[in-house]
Amino acid sequence: MTDTTQTPAAPALPDRLSTDPRSPHHVAAVFERDIGIHFNGKELTNVEEYCISEGWVKVPAGKTRDRKGNPLLIKLKGKVEAFYK
Repeated sequence: MTDTTQTPAAPALPDRLSTDPRSPHHVAAVFERDIGIHFNGKELTNVEEYCISEGWVKVPAGKTRDRKGNPLLIKLKGKVEAFYK
């Protein structure tokens, strides 16, 4: 017997992606696999949102929170590469 169960192909990573489910840039299908972000040659693990074409990532600014309890984000500009781990 042949095994017909194959792992589905991962969807292509979008140009802009957010981890916040309320964002219009959130794609739930992408988060079924682990995603890595290289920013200026270093791998970051705390990226909340990225845009490859504009060259920026948003990361939390320490432990500070806004009045709704969401982390305050700062935008860092540089070379961004997204990949599946």
